[in-house]
Amino acid sequence: IERETNDKLVLNSWKAVWVVLSDDGVEFYKKKTDRSPKGMIPLKGAIIVSPCQDFGKRTLVFKITTDKKHDHFFQASHVEEREFWVKDIKRAINCIQGGKRFARKSTRRSIRLPDAVNLTELYTLMKDQDDGVKELKLEQEHRIFNHCFTGVTVVEWLISKEKARNRPEALMLATGLLNEGFLQPAGDLAKEGAESGEQTAFLDETHALYYFADSGFFCEGYSSDEDVLVKEEFRGNIIKQGCLLKQGHRRKNWKVRKFILRDDPAFMHYYDPTKDDEPLGSIHLRGSVVTAVEYVPDAKKYDIDGNLFEIITSDEIHYFLQAATTEERKEWIKAIQAVSKSGK
Repeated sequence: IERETNDKLVLNSWKAVWVVLSDDGVEFYKKKTDRSPKGMIPLKGAIIVSPCQDFGKRTLVFKITTDKKHDHFFQASHVEEREFWVKDIKRAINCIQGGKRFARKSTRRSIRLPDAVNLTELYTLMKDQDDGVKELKLEQEHRIFNHCFTGVTVVEWLISKEKARNRPEALMLATGLLNEGFLQPAGDLAKEGAESGEQTAFLDETHALYYFADSGFFCEGYSSDEDVLVKEEFRGNIIKQGCLLKQGHRRKNWKVRKFILRDDPAFMHYYDPTKDDEPLGSIHLRGSVVTAVEYVPDAKKYDIDGNLFEIITSDEIHYFLQAATTEERKEWIKAIQAVSKSGK
């Protein structure tokens, strides 16, 4: 996530930081491996604004205004990431105002889920390609939502698979999946339910749209002009997106880049996350090889925090990337391997 700085030496510059949400504030670090934060934004009495339009063409920005009227600006790498952060920060602020302690992993206690319920296993079953919840392309409010489903679909699936005896039980399970981040709200109605109070609410409605947290969900504006041609390499479905560190081919330095992975055709485009521009470059993944690595030639030790992986294209071009965590590296490698084999 990007943060705007405003101090004596640097005015109105944006820097990539590692952000941690605690029960009473937002801490930000220069690197994930740093032991102490560069700063902390107290949330008691704070107000969050999203989307924030203070920067004109700069998109995906949200603003936190502290009780002492200090403004702090953050920019996410994509819409879903911004909504995820805003939702949890709002809940933390509401908890502080109500004199309660914010804890994101409090689902089982707050909605009294039975001990026998395993939400991770349930989520895996829901994502099964044959027997799970079907991901669809749905149109709503002049927007097209890809890889999503309705609240009613989730509730009826839970009942049909005998995971719940009735709709109230199914709604309780769905709320648990939403609270734990397995399911995410897609449309405005579902987002209102998720942010309406201290406790996230799942809506058993046909107009409430949701998606799997690790799916290829994306939303696009509606257009009636069917003659508009999209550049061939952008035609594929978005499989995964997020920020990674990428090593430059010339200077060998590392910079944060936003990556979008598409299939059929198999491409990975990378962007400057601080600008709303065309991609800086693209990687054609058809026939490529991707592996985890522990060493990068020409890289300085202090530039590397681990979680490295390498992409070698069919043209023998090498790309070195760093993920934030070991699990994130595994997810990227798995997604890229699948696309490189199936995409054209």
